[in-house]
Amino acid sequence: MLSLDAPEYTTRLSKPFSPLPLSLKPAQLHAAVPKHLFERSTLKSSFYILRHLAVGAALLWGVYRIDEATEWVVRQALGGWQEKWTRVLVGWVLWSNYWFWQSMVMAGIWVLGHEAGHDALSPSGSVNEILGIVFHTFVLTPYHAWKATHRTHHKKTNHLGHDETHMPWYRSDFRLPPEQEATKIDYKDMVEETPAFSLFRLVVRQFIGFQGYLLVNRKGNKKYPRWTSHYNPNAKLFKPADHNGIIFSDICILSMIALLTYWGNLRGGREAWQVYWVPWFWMHNWIVTFTYLQHTDPTVPYYRDGQWTFLRGAMCTVDRPIFGWIGKVFFFSVAHDHVAHHIFASVPFYHLAEVTEHIKPILGDHYLYDPTPTFYALWRSFTQCQFVEDHGDILIFKNQAGEPTMQLEDQHRNKLTQSEHGRKHVKEISSATQRASNGHTSISKKPSKVGNGSAVSKKEL
Repeated sequence: MLSLDAPEYTTRLSKPFSPLPLSLKPAQLHAAVPKHLFERSTLKSSFYILRHLAVGAALLWGVYRIDEATEWVVRQALGGWQEKWTRVLVGWVLWSNYWFWQSMVMAGIWVLGHEAGHDALSPSGSVNEILGIVFHTFVLTPYHAWKATHRTHHKKTNHLGHDETHMPWYRSDFRLPPEQEATKIDYKDMVEETPAFSLFRLVVRQFIGFQGYLLVNRKGNKKYPRWTSHYNPNAKLFKPADHNGIIFSDICILSMIALLTYWGNLRGGREAWQVYWVPWFWMHNWIVTFTYLQHTDPTVPYYRDGQWTFLRGAMCTVDRPIFGWIGKVFFFSVAHDHVAHHIFASVPFYHLAEVTEHIKPILGDHYLYDPTPTFYALWRSFTQCQFVEDHGDILIFKNQAGEPTMQLEDQHRNKLTQSEHGRKHVKEISSATQRASNGHTSISKKPSKVGNGSAVSKKEL
């Protein structure tokens, strides 16, 4: 069977996983990077920002001339041949091109807000703050709220107790028997699903998953109460010092929605939908694609306190050349050089490629790179990275058959007895399951996953 897996990926699969040595410290990597690469330039960042916004403005200029362009193609280029159908076809081609490229521009604007959140666009904190608020508000992302949880993600990457997003399901979420007792029938009944339904779930997640995370902490850390929201200044996601910033972000989002509503009322809902909302929805597809693939992969582990360190968490990151030059130009290499970004978050994006080359020799095989085609890698991770065990300090994803996606080296294999962290988590899950069975929520015929303190359908999106 033809496989699209890149050689770098298959090489990792062929060898047992061994975590980064504890002897390697961040200071060693810092010392290997020339000091000038840490410097941020407002002027240089401004060049990239203005170039990016110019592309978006050109697309906006062009979209208001689509009818005129369609008429010219149908009447002049095609001489009126099959006018009715060619008019529809040409119109769809032009609109589809606008939606695709403008969604890329909007995803890039979101990335620029991400860079501002790391103070990476300018040495001035005020400049970063203003740019971050403007960019993220334009694409309806609450800047201060997202910045707060995203910085936690950087501090605790792939730590099961403290990371913030794209958290894995556990064995107990599927109500599977213990690993030693589970049978193929158990996995088939409780985990397996048809490719068609997997595709449906994937598509829905790609387009509304990020907003679900912001609104109700969908796929966020299970330690937070149910319905935890990035829009709630009192949510346990935040520290007291974040309170006023969250309120300000909420006001910015409401103001942007009010402007979009006013535009729709003034110019018509169809115009607002075609010009802004369609590329906005497509933007989410690109954002979820690169953020998910940065840390979710069959060859990427999760850790608990016993084995997690900052560098080990940072090494749970895969550099991917997502969409080639398009990703470099429109996404500012957010996926191409993400390993270096996780080690040095405030290094500007235009220096990260060079930083990567300086740290790769030190990281050796622990540096993860995967040029597997993007959509194939997305499908591979979505269908193979199903759950992790409730116990152990180094966790490897299990697939739909309950098999590990890769093996651990013998000295790092998790003991069959539950660790203290595992026992605590199982107790929390059991309590949540008991609450569900007592009538707090309905249980579907299929076994359920438990997350954020409640039972939810296995097929919940």
